[in-house]
Amino acid sequence: MTTQPNQPARSSLIFELPDGSLHQVEVVQVLNAGYAGRSQDDVAAHVAELAELGVPAPSVTPALYPVSPYLAQQTGQVSVQHARTSGEAEWALVVAADGELLLTAACDHTDRALEVHGVAWSKNAAPDVLATRAWRLSDVESRLDDLTLRAWVTHDGEEIEVQSGTLAELLPPSYWVEVLRERGDLVPGTVLISGTIPMAEDVDQFAGRWRVELGDPATGRTIDCSYDVVPLPEPIG
Repeated sequence: MTTQPNQPARSSLIFELPDGSLHQVEVVQVLNAGYAGRSQDDVAAHVAELAELGVPAPSVTPALYPVSPYLAQQTGQVSVQHARTSGEAEWALVVAADGELLLTAACDHTDRALEVHGVAWSKNAAPDVLATRAWRLSDVESRLDDLTLRAWVTHDGEEIEVQSGTLAELLPPSYWVEVLRERGDLVPGTVLISGTIPMAEDVDQFAGRWRVELGDPATGRTIDCSYDVVPLPEPIG
């Protein structure tokens, strides 16, 4: 990642497609969707549940949170300031340099302690981790609802599934393509993160490792990203 004076810090991502070709993307903006379930009745129930935990309700749903461009990362390690942070299994829509739309796996690492003060703040406290492989959206668009989205956390060396669903549970990429087009944001370097699916209530999400997998049952292909969660040293002063 390089920047020039008075230019915003950005990240550079490289995606490998199934045909072996590489797409380098210079990220210009990152947008995180929230409360983006296909059923907005379920979303309303989720908002009510979060409100009981002190998380402020959004003014509209689905919501869209701008995230600093440098937070889109392909990394195997996420540094955190305390123990109450966790990931979220998501898909990411990436506008490549030639305007082609790519689909990949992503994990939105979120500061849960900060979330009660502001969801947008919590999204900017840690990276959005993206996979290094991607599919052309046009190649899977006809079967998007069948694609699977799963996540695992690791505790004491044991990997435990914490999320499992399909893309049918979330608003589709086509919905967000239209939103981006209307906003004038469907431009090369845009990364949109989808929002997430429900978590298992009996699994501790505050783990030392996260892994997310996007799967295509029709071909057996999968895309995954994973990373270790590493505590920062205690502050001095």
